[in-house]
Amino acid sequence: MEELEERRAYLCRLTPDRALESLEDAHDFLSDRGLLTRTPDSALPSLFGACHEEPYAPGSRGFGSWPATKYPWYFELAARPDVHELKVHKGKSILFTNETLPLVDPICRAELARMEQHEDCAVLLRHLADAGPSTLDDLQTELGLKPKELKLLRVPLELCGAVVSRSLRVEVPEGAHTHTSELLRYDQAYPEPLDGGGVDELVVAGVRAAVVAPEREVPLKWFSWKWLFADDLVQRLVSEGRLERPAPGWLTAPASE
Repeated sequence: MEELEERRAYLCRLTPDRALESLEDAHDFLSDRGLLTRTPDSALPSLFGACHEEPYAPGSRGFGSWPATKYPWYFELAARPDVHELKVHKGKSILFTNETLPLVDPICRAELARMEQHEDCAVLLRHLADAGPSTLDDLQTELGLKPKELKLLRVPLELCGAVVSRSLRVEVPEGAHTHTSELLRYDQAYPEPLDGGGVDELVVAGVRAAVVAPEREVPLKWFSWKWLFADDLVQRLVSEGRLERPAPGWLTAPASE
């Protein structure tokens, strides 16, 4: 365990001497780990946790707790064509790469089909299918919804991966700008199915990214789809040799994974 913890500290950049120094450094970090949460809230590697910078507003919560100058890196990474942002980290944002997006692709497509069977959600999904990617303002106007009503529809759809949100910069008079979001169905964001994914592969990739992780976190804190995590999932992956228990209550991935 001591060796694994040292390796985790190094690879997940948990010490100030390993702090990210540039946007390119952050991109390399994401490429190496395969997935990154925004803030440190579990064993999964975190972009802001690897910044080791004083918060924008010390002592505050929310946005004020983000790194003072490096916080834009998350949004700049998410805008890159080889980076994919979803809100399937229990409803919070998480970044995937071209190599790891296929792990969640079949899950998101299955969730899209499932949510189309729920009439409330289907209203928004059908509208997006007909109208295409739409801004929040357009959706409020076209569906006759108030902001809170639209939020109630979009949140469960983003949480399970059926809908993808992308940030848009909107120019306004006198050279200023504002930001809004554009919503897309998952199959609009990614028209062609990707091979090689599923819950087993995703869990193994998450443990590999973390290097070593508490076993209890896997079904509870990492991803939104807890209903897909069978009670024997971790034990089966251990029995198959795809995961290992270096100590009671801890998981790691073999070097071959």
